Amino acid sequence: MALEGAHLFRAELLEEGSFADLIHPAVKSTLNVLGSCAKVPAVKRVVITSSMAAVFYSGRPLSPDVVVDETRLSDPAFCEKSELWYMLSKTLAEQEAWKFTKENGIDLVTINPGYVIDPILQPTLNTTIEMIFKLVNGSETYPNSTHRYVDIAGQVTHCRDSLDILRKLHPTLQLPEKCQDDKVFGSQMYQVSKEKAKGLGLEFTPLEVTLKYTVESFKEKGFI
Repeated sequence: MALEGAHLFRAELLEEGSFADLIHPAVKSTLNVLGSCAKVPAVKRVVITSSMAAVFYSGRPLSPDVVVDETRLSDPAFCEKSELWYMLSKTLAEQEAWKFTKENGIDLVTINPGYVIDPILQPTLNTTIEMIFKLVNGSETYPNSTHRYVDIAGQVTHCRDSLDILRKLHPTLQLPEKCQDDKVFGSQMYQVSKEKAKGLGLEFTPLEVTLKYTVESFKEKGFI
């Protein structure tokens, strides 16, 4: 269903200069919404669903002892230098949101989810769900990467660990045995703070449960 006044922006991030197609809409759309809120006296608080991308990419060292929370903001200069355009768009949009709401007396709350997975509702795969799909679609290798799942207890999980769980849950699936590279596992392991979520009474879902139902939804949709 089309929404009047809404436009689809497409950014080819491999083309020089086209990152503006991602950055500018992210910042402008955020400020447009906040500008409308500022015109309504009854609006006292605005909640923005941002991303871990806005609070993670700073270039500072990571280790199992490091706890990432909302105070560890991403560094725009680091994102730009590293050509992390999506991360830059989220970071700049959130920075501008904080600046605007402070200047206009609006109470702002941001939510910074990480890697969001669950049984799919739509008929197609989205970007995050596709990463799980690539673990169960017969690929020969798996990426040497970690994921920050949004519905578990502050856990950062390597793809290898997810595969270990999937082998137990779905032993008949053809799963990759080899990593894509020979780098040391866990070099980017760290903790994600769950204190604010716990304060709101959020009950965390075990990764095993989420992966189980996500893969079952792949079967129901005919993807595997």
